[in-house]
Amino acid sequence: MPLILPDTTLLIEMLALLLVIGAFAGVLAGLLGVGGGIVLVPAFFYAFQTLGYDGPQLMQICLATSLATIVVTSVRSVLSHHRKGAVDWAILRGWAPGIAAGAVLGVVVAAGLRSVTLQAIFGCLGVVIGLYLGFGRAHWRLGAAMPGGLRRLAMAPAIGFLSVLMGIGGGSFGVPLMSLYGVPIHRAVATAAGFGLTIALPSVAGFLLLEIAPENRPPLTFGAVNLVAFVVVIAMTLITAPWGVRLAHAMDPKPLKRVFAVFITVVALNMLRKALGW
Repeated sequence: MPLILPDTTLLIEMLALLLVIGAFAGVLAGLLGVGGGIVLVPAFFYAFQTLGYDGPQLMQICLATSLATIVVTSVRSVLSHHRKGAVDWAILRGWAPGIAAGAVLGVVVAAGLRSVTLQAIFGCLGVVIGLYLGFGRAHWRLGAAMPGGLRRLAMAPAIGFLSVLMGIGGGSFGVPLMSLYGVPIHRAVATAAGFGLTIALPSVAGFLLLEIAPENRPPLTFGAVNLVAFVVVIAMTLITAPWGVRLAHAMDPKPLKRVFAVFITVVALNMLRKALGW
């Protein structure tokens, strides 16, 4: 198959949009400690849609590209947290196989769904995450220790499955879950980075095998992963995440987290609105 070079103007427009998206995601990650996927997926969706790529598999491209960035950011995060002794490797080893299995199932299901269905799923789950961020309390508990046995057998694949359908890493579901079972927040955040890698690696491998019609994919898309978005976002988050960290130390992040909860809820509701054709 001959290589078709993308239009230069289109590439410049893509780069401009993606630079802004990557910078915003990096600052938020450093400021609030949130995973990039919850921001990247809707940002990719609106960017690619604006550029004219509104095919039936647009959400698959957004999910896959977001998860590809999570492979890199999760590795960096796990190594950083490990050096500080914050990763609970016992939890990670016990939960990783189930999470990975759920992630693989998530790719299989996502590959067969239309973009509008994935929009609706993202919208519904995004509202739940936004409400938890806004109203969740640190003292809420479901138990004194992380569950094992049949409960883990059911919950671990659910984390992987739902995360892939949203294109996110382990933080949005893993951190609240571990907190509800008494894992200290810093340990939960560190261990959830490992969840993210367990989710992203098998899912990205699967999405690279997914066929997208040439007329419906942005330039330099391989399988469902857009290489331009992947490279630009990774580069920008490396630059801007430290800015967010400095901001976090300079101000109280709690009210900012509530603002972010509202932001995520509004974005998710708008995604749901578009999926319903309103």
